[in-house]
Amino acid sequence: MIDAIIWLFSQIFGGFYNLAYALTHPSLWLDWSNKEAIMRVVYYGGSVEFFFVMFDLFLLLTIAVMANRRFGWATVRFMEGFGNLFGRVFAWAGLIMVLQQIVVVFIQRVFARADMVFGFGIPLQYDISWWGEELKLYNAIIIALCVSYTFVQGGHVRVDLVYSAVSFRAKKVIDMVGSMIFMLPMSVVIWMYGWYFMWRHLIVPKPSASDTLERLVMKAKALRWNVERIGFSPNGFDHYYMFKVLLCLFAAMIFIHSFTFLYRSWLEFVEGEASAGKYLDRDTLGEGEEAYEGTH
Repeated sequence: MIDAIIWLFSQIFGGFYNLAYALTHPSLWLDWSNKEAIMRVVYYGGSVEFFFVMFDLFLLLTIAVMANRRFGWATVRFMEGFGNLFGRVFAWAGLIMVLQQIVVVFIQRVFARADMVFGFGIPLQYDISWWGEELKLYNAIIIALCVSYTFVQGGHVRVDLVYSAVSFRAKKVIDMVGSMIFMLPMSVVIWMYGWYFMWRHLIVPKPSASDTLERLVMKAKALRWNVERIGFSPNGFDHYYMFKVLLCLFAAMIFIHSFTFLYRSWLEFVEGEASAGKYLDRDTLGEGEEAYEGTH
Protein backbone atom coordinates (compact mmCIF):
# COMPACT_ATOMS: atom_id res chain seq x y z
CA MET A 1 0.00 0.00 0.00
CA ILE A 2 2.79 2.44 0.90
CA ASP A 3 4.60 1.65 -2.35
CA ALA A 4 1.42 2.32 -4.32
CA ILE A 5 0.94 5.70 -2.59
CA ILE A 6 4.56 6.65 -3.21
CA TRP A 7 4.22 5.65 -6.88
CA LEU A 8 1.01 7.68 -7.24
CA PHE A 9 2.49 10.87 -5.83
CA SER A 10 5.71 10.43 -7.80
CA GLN A 11 3.65 10.16 -11.00
CA ILE A 12 1.58 13.23 -10.09
CA PHE A 13 4.65 15.38 -9.44
CA GLY A 14 6.40 13.80 -12.42
CA GLY A 15 3.50 14.91 -14.61
CA PHE A 16 4.33 18.57 -13.98
CA TYR A 17 7.96 17.92 -14.90
CA ASN A 18 7.01 16.02 -18.07
CA LEU A 19 4.65 18.82 -19.14
CA ALA A 20 7.32 21.48 -18.60
CA TYR A 21 9.92 19.39 -20.44
CA ALA A 22 7.59 18.82 -23.41
CA LEU A 23 6.79 22.54 -23.67
CA THR A 24 10.44 23.57 -23.47
CA HIS A 25 11.63 20.89 -25.96
CA PRO A 26 8.96 20.97 -28.72
CA SER A 27 11.33 19.70 -31.40
CA LEU A 28 11.49 16.31 -29.67
CA TRP A 29 7.86 15.62 -30.60
CA LEU A 30 6.73 18.29 -33.10
CA ASP A 31 9.51 17.90 -35.68
CA TRP A 32 7.94 15.09 -37.72
CA SER A 33 10.74 15.21 -40.27
CA ASN A 34 12.54 13.28 -37.52
CA LYS A 35 11.17 9.75 -37.32
CA GLU A 36 12.08 9.48 -33.65
CA ALA A 37 9.79 12.43 -32.92
CA ILE A 38 6.87 10.55 -34.47
CA MET A 39 7.60 7.52 -32.34
CA ARG A 40 7.75 9.69 -29.21
CA VAL A 41 4.27 11.00 -30.04
CA VAL A 42 3.06 7.43 -30.56
CA TYR A 43 4.49 6.31 -27.21
CA TYR A 44 3.53 9.27 -25.04
CA GLY A 45 0.04 9.61 -26.54
CA GLY A 46 -1.03 6.38 -24.86
CA SER A 47 1.39 6.33 -21.93
CA VAL A 48 1.08 6.57 -18.17
CA GLU A 49 3.15 9.77 -18.35
CA PHE A 50 0.58 11.42 -20.63
CA PHE A 51 -2.26 10.27 -18.37
CA PHE A 52 -0.71 12.01 -15.37
CA VAL A 53 0.04 15.15 -17.36
CA MET A 54 -3.67 15.35 -18.19
CA PHE A 55 -4.55 14.44 -14.61
CA ASP A 56 -2.39 17.29 -13.29
CA LEU A 57 -3.99 19.79 -15.67
CA PHE A 58 -7.43 18.55 -14.66
CA LEU A 59 -6.47 18.83 -10.99
CA LEU A 60 -5.23 22.43 -11.35
CA LEU A 61 -8.29 23.44 -13.34
CA THR A 62 -10.60 21.84 -10.79
CA ILE A 63 -8.93 23.70 -7.92
CA ALA A 64 -9.27 26.98 -9.84
CA VAL A 65 -12.96 26.33 -10.61
CA MET A 66 -13.76 25.52 -6.98
CA ALA A 67 -11.81 28.51 -5.70
CA ASN A 68 -13.39 31.05 -8.06
CA ARG A 69 -16.96 30.51 -9.25
CA ARG A 70 -16.68 33.31 -11.80
CA PHE A 71 -13.74 31.54 -13.41
CA GLY A 72 -15.68 28.28 -13.13
CA TRP A 73 -18.65 29.60 -15.07
CA ALA A 74 -16.31 31.08 -17.68
CA THR A 75 -14.69 27.66 -18.08
CA VAL A 76 -18.06 25.93 -18.38
CA ARG A 77 -19.29 28.43 -20.96
CA PHE A 78 -16.11 28.10 -23.01
CA MET A 79 -16.11 24.30 -22.98
CA GLU A 80 -19.81 24.00 -23.71
CA GLY A 81 -19.39 26.57 -26.48
CA PHE A 82 -16.58 24.44 -27.90
CA GLY A 83 -18.83 21.36 -27.92
CA ASN A 84 -21.72 23.33 -29.44
CA LEU A 85 -19.46 24.75 -32.15
CA PHE A 86 -18.23 21.31 -33.18
CA GLY A 87 -21.75 19.90 -33.10
CA ARG A 88 -23.36 22.70 -35.08
CA VAL A 89 -20.67 22.48 -37.77
CA PHE A 90 -20.40 18.72 -38.15
CA ALA A 91 -24.13 18.09 -37.80
CA TRP A 92 -24.31 19.27 -41.42
CA ALA A 93 -22.76 15.91 -42.30
CA GLY A 94 -26.27 14.52 -41.77
CA LEU A 95 -27.64 16.69 -44.58
CA ILE A 96 -24.71 15.77 -46.84
CA MET A 97 -25.34 12.09 -46.06
CA VAL A 98 -29.01 12.34 -47.04
CA LEU A 99 -28.32 14.29 -50.25
CA GLN A 100 -25.54 11.92 -51.28
CA GLN A 101 -27.78 8.91 -50.68
CA ILE A 102 -30.44 10.46 -52.91
CA VAL A 103 -27.87 11.09 -55.65
CA VAL A 104 -26.50 7.53 -55.36
CA VAL A 105 -29.99 6.01 -55.72
CA PHE A 106 -30.85 8.38 -58.57
CA ILE A 107 -27.64 7.69 -60.53
CA GLN A 108 -27.80 3.94 -59.90
CA ARG A 109 -31.49 3.38 -60.63
CA VAL A 110 -32.34 6.03 -63.21
CA PHE A 111 -29.14 6.33 -65.22
CA ALA A 112 -27.83 2.81 -64.41
CA ARG A 113 -24.30 4.15 -64.04
CA ALA A 114 -21.57 2.16 -62.32
CA ASP A 115 -19.64 5.24 -61.19
CA MET A 116 -20.06 8.88 -60.20
CA VAL A 117 -17.84 11.82 -61.12
CA PHE A 118 -17.63 15.12 -59.23
CA GLY A 119 -15.13 17.91 -59.52
CA PHE A 120 -14.26 21.35 -60.77
CA GLY A 121 -11.18 21.05 -62.96
CA ILE A 122 -9.88 17.91 -61.20
CA PRO A 123 -12.52 15.14 -61.45
CA LEU A 124 -13.26 12.94 -58.45
CA GLN A 125 -14.38 9.63 -59.89
CA TYR A 126 -15.24 6.50 -57.89
CA ASP A 127 -17.41 3.45 -58.28
CA ILE A 128 -21.02 3.85 -57.12
CA SER A 129 -20.35 1.39 -54.27
CA TRP A 130 -17.55 3.70 -53.01
CA TRP A 131 -19.99 6.59 -52.65
CA GLY A 132 -22.53 4.30 -51.01
CA GLU A 133 -20.08 3.00 -48.41
CA GLU A 134 -18.75 6.49 -47.73
CA LEU A 135 -22.08 7.29 -46.08
CA LYS A 136 -20.79 5.38 -43.03
CA LEU A 137 -18.13 8.07 -42.60
CA TYR A 138 -20.73 10.84 -42.31
CA ASN A 139 -22.59 8.80 -39.72
CA ALA A 140 -19.34 8.29 -37.76
CA ILE A 141 -18.58 12.03 -37.94
CA ILE A 142 -21.97 12.86 -36.43
CA ILE A 143 -21.56 10.32 -33.62
CA ALA A 144 -17.94 11.20 -32.78
CA LEU A 145 -17.95 14.98 -33.12
CA CYS A 146 -21.52 15.86 -32.09
CA VAL A 147 -21.53 13.86 -28.85
CA SER A 148 -20.80 16.89 -26.62
CA TYR A 149 -23.26 19.06 -28.52
CA THR A 150 -25.99 16.46 -28.07
CA PHE A 151 -25.24 16.26 -24.34
CA VAL A 152 -25.43 20.04 -23.92
CA GLN A 153 -28.70 20.11 -25.86
CA GLY A 154 -30.17 17.36 -23.65
CA GLY A 155 -30.55 14.99 -26.57
CA HIS A 156 -29.15 11.79 -25.02
CA VAL A 157 -31.63 9.21 -23.76
CA ARG A 158 -31.87 9.08 -19.96
CA VAL A 159 -33.71 6.70 -17.62
CA ASP A 160 -34.71 8.88 -14.67
CA LEU A 161 -36.36 6.33 -12.37
CA VAL A 162 -34.41 7.62 -9.35
CA TYR A 163 -32.98 10.90 -10.64
CA SER A 164 -36.34 12.54 -11.32
CA ALA A 165 -37.64 11.83 -7.81
CA VAL A 166 -34.80 13.33 -5.73
CA SER A 167 -34.04 16.91 -4.70
CA PHE A 168 -32.12 19.39 -6.85
CA ARG A 169 -28.86 19.09 -4.91
CA ALA A 170 -29.15 15.28 -4.86
CA LYS A 171 -29.40 15.40 -8.66
CA LYS A 172 -26.22 17.47 -8.81
CA VAL A 173 -24.42 14.94 -6.60
CA ILE A 174 -25.55 12.13 -8.91
CA ASP A 175 -24.30 14.14 -11.90
CA MET A 176 -20.90 14.73 -10.30
CA VAL A 177 -20.49 11.09 -9.29
CA GLY A 178 -21.57 9.96 -12.76
CA SER A 179 -19.02 12.24 -14.39
CA MET A 180 -16.22 10.91 -12.18
CA ILE A 181 -16.93 7.16 -12.28
CA PHE A 182 -18.51 6.75 -15.71
CA MET A 183 -17.70 9.50 -18.23
CA LEU A 184 -14.07 10.22 -17.32
CA PRO A 185 -12.90 6.59 -16.97
CA MET A 186 -14.76 5.54 -20.13
CA SER A 187 -13.12 8.30 -22.16
CA VAL A 188 -9.68 7.27 -20.88
CA VAL A 189 -10.26 3.60 -21.73
CA ILE A 190 -11.51 4.42 -25.25
CA TRP A 191 -8.49 6.68 -25.80
CA MET A 192 -5.98 4.08 -24.57
CA TYR A 193 -7.35 1.42 -26.90
CA GLY A 194 -8.09 3.76 -29.79
CA TRP A 195 -4.69 5.48 -29.80
CA TYR A 196 -2.60 2.43 -30.70
CA PHE A 197 -5.42 1.04 -32.85
CA MET A 198 -5.18 4.22 -34.93
CA TRP A 199 -1.40 4.24 -35.25
CA ARG A 200 -1.24 0.56 -36.24
CA HIS A 201 -3.17 1.57 -39.36
CA LEU A 202 -0.97 4.56 -40.17
CA ILE A 203 2.66 3.48 -39.85
CA VAL A 204 4.97 0.49 -39.96
CA PRO A 205 6.54 -1.13 -38.00
CA LYS A 206 3.24 -1.40 -36.17
CA PRO A 207 3.52 -0.04 -32.59
CA SER A 208 2.24 -1.99 -29.62
CA ALA A 209 0.87 -0.77 -26.31
CA SER A 210 3.48 -2.93 -24.57
CA ASP A 211 6.43 -1.30 -26.38
CA THR A 212 8.77 0.80 -24.29
CA LEU A 213 9.96 4.21 -25.47
CA GLU A 214 13.43 2.82 -26.15
CA ARG A 215 12.01 0.04 -28.31
CA LEU A 216 9.85 2.43 -30.33
CA VAL A 217 12.80 4.78 -30.87
CA MET A 218 14.76 1.81 -32.19
CA LYS A 219 11.87 0.96 -34.52
CA ALA A 220 11.98 4.55 -35.80
CA LYS A 221 14.91 3.63 -38.05
CA ALA A 222 12.55 1.52 -40.17
CA LEU A 223 9.50 3.80 -39.80
CA ARG A 224 7.50 4.74 -42.86
CA TRP A 225 3.95 5.90 -43.43
CA ASN A 226 1.69 3.05 -44.47
CA VAL A 227 -1.86 4.38 -44.33
CA GLU A 228 -4.05 1.31 -44.83
CA ARG A 229 -6.61 1.83 -47.57
CA ILE A 230 -8.40 -1.50 -47.70
CA GLY A 231 -12.14 -1.58 -48.39
CA PHE A 232 -14.70 -4.28 -47.71
CA SER A 233 -15.27 -4.62 -51.44
CA PRO A 234 -12.88 -4.21 -54.39
CA ASN A 235 -14.37 -0.89 -55.49
CA GLY A 236 -15.75 0.19 -52.10
CA PHE A 237 -14.78 2.97 -49.72
CA ASP A 238 -11.08 2.61 -48.88
CA HIS A 239 -10.41 5.29 -46.25
CA TYR A 240 -11.36 3.31 -43.16
CA TYR A 241 -8.33 4.66 -41.28
CA MET A 242 -10.42 7.81 -40.81
CA PHE A 243 -12.72 5.87 -38.49
CA LYS A 244 -9.73 5.16 -36.23
CA VAL A 245 -8.93 8.89 -36.11
CA LEU A 246 -12.56 9.65 -35.27
CA LEU A 247 -12.46 7.11 -32.44
CA CYS A 248 -9.69 9.11 -30.73
CA LEU A 249 -11.52 12.40 -31.35
CA PHE A 250 -14.66 10.82 -29.88
CA ALA A 251 -12.76 9.92 -26.71
CA ALA A 252 -11.32 13.44 -26.49
CA MET A 253 -14.77 15.02 -26.85
CA ILE A 254 -16.18 12.82 -24.07
CA PHE A 255 -13.20 13.62 -21.81
CA ILE A 256 -13.58 17.37 -22.31
CA HIS A 257 -17.29 17.35 -21.66
CA SER A 258 -17.08 15.00 -18.69
CA PHE A 259 -15.16 17.52 -16.59
CA THR A 260 -17.23 20.37 -18.05
CA PHE A 261 -20.39 18.63 -16.79
CA LEU A 262 -18.65 17.99 -13.47
CA TYR A 263 -17.91 21.71 -13.08
CA ARG A 264 -21.45 22.75 -14.07
CA SER A 265 -22.93 20.28 -11.59
CA TRP A 266 -20.63 21.56 -8.84
CA LEU A 267 -21.44 25.21 -9.50
CA GLU A 268 -25.19 24.54 -9.63
CA PHE A 269 -24.90 22.49 -6.41
CA VAL A 270 -23.17 25.37 -4.64
CA GLU A 271 -25.41 28.16 -5.96
CA GLY A 272 -28.69 26.30 -5.61
CA GLU A 273 -31.71 25.69 -7.80
CA ALA A 274 -31.79 29.28 -9.07
CA SER A 275 -28.62 28.54 -11.06
CA ALA A 276 -30.09 25.54 -12.93
CA GLY A 277 -29.27 25.88 -16.61
CA LYS A 278 -27.26 29.05 -16.02
CA TYR A 279 -25.51 30.24 -19.22
CA LEU A 280 -26.73 27.04 -20.93
CA ASP A 281 -26.70 27.63 -24.70
CA ARG A 282 -29.39 25.39 -26.15
CA ASP A 283 -30.92 25.58 -29.60
CA THR A 284 -34.57 26.53 -29.82
CA LEU A 285 -37.24 25.72 -32.39
CA GLY A 286 -38.93 29.04 -31.81
CA GLU A 287 -41.72 30.43 -29.67
CA GLY A 288 -44.53 27.95 -29.12
CA GLU A 289 -42.38 24.90 -29.90
CA GLU A 290 -40.95 24.40 -26.42
CA ALA A 291 -42.75 21.05 -25.96
CA TYR A 292 -40.75 19.53 -28.81
CA GLU A 293 -37.33 20.77 -27.73
CA GLY A 294 -34.97 18.16 -26.28
CA THR A 295 -36.74 15.34 -28.12
CA HIS A 296 -34.67 15.42 -31.29
